[in-house]
Amino acid sequence: MNKWLLLLGLWLACCCAWAGVSITDDKGRKVTIAQAPKRIVSLLPSLTETVCALGRCKDLVGVDRYSNYPEAVRKLPQLGGGLDPQIEAIFALKPDLVLAASSSPGTERLAALGLTVLQLEPKDQADAVRVIRTVAQALYVADPETVIRQIDQEFTHAQALMPQGAQGKKVYFEVGSAPYAAGASSFIGQTLSHLGLVNIVGPELGPFPKINPELVVRAQPDVVVVADSSFSAMLQRPGWGMVRALQEHKVCTFSQEDGDLLVRAGPRMGQGALLLARCLARLYPKGQTP
Repeated sequence: MNKWLLLLGLWLACCCAWAGVSITDDKGRKVTIAQAPKRIVSLLPSLTETVCALGRCKDLVGVDRYSNYPEAVRKLPQLGGGLDPQIEAIFALKPDLVLAASSSPGTERLAALGLTVLQLEPKDQADAVRVIRTVAQALYVADPETVIRQIDQEFTHAQALMPQGAQGKKVYFEVGSAPYAAGASSFIGQTLSHLGLVNIVGPELGPFPKINPELVVRAQPDVVVVADSSFSAMLQRPGWGMVRALQEHKVCTFSQEDGDLLVRAGPRMGQGALLLARCLARLYPKGQTP
């Protein structure tokens, strides 16, 4: 009996391998990947990081100009950005799979050239987990749950690090100096919520809205999170000298490297949460009155 079950399993595996993997991507296209890709191009940093987190970094042959983690991908050919992919250079690398954002232009031309293109773009935390599982399916990786469990563990650790004095504090998180903010509906907004914080930019404004600077002055956040390269300019904005968080030096600034942890919806989201929790723990030491 066991022999027949083994033979049946082998027959099913062969059939599945013959049929390939069929995936519906974020553009609604059904993409068939006949066998495990060996030459992968990634045109979105979070997708690059996902490929590497799933143990397939060695199969990357090119990335977008913003993909910089892990260190190994910095040595790969840079093929433009998500909005300006270098079509000819990508085609010349002969990839058997191109991973791109759903908003990336030029993908139809890549598909017309005969390349297999899978477009995925996580919008929130649940979506990021879905994309990890989808990329794993595309790469014939059997166990993406190890990566997902690591993210969950990091979020749990971040929650445990949060000081009591920071609970319920109002936060303004700036992602661009226009200014653009991380709204409550974004994956960053979800991270703030998981940590017991209140985002001053409501979900009705969208995930990453360009905001009126007066909104921040009126909302009077308790904490500001911003790139260190943008912090000095923030202080020069009219009326922002009256923002309580800036007056009281309740500011989390982050470097470019740390910023990547915070603003990429991928396998390092949990590390971004830890980064925020550690900053809040410094701003609100134990024993300090809320």
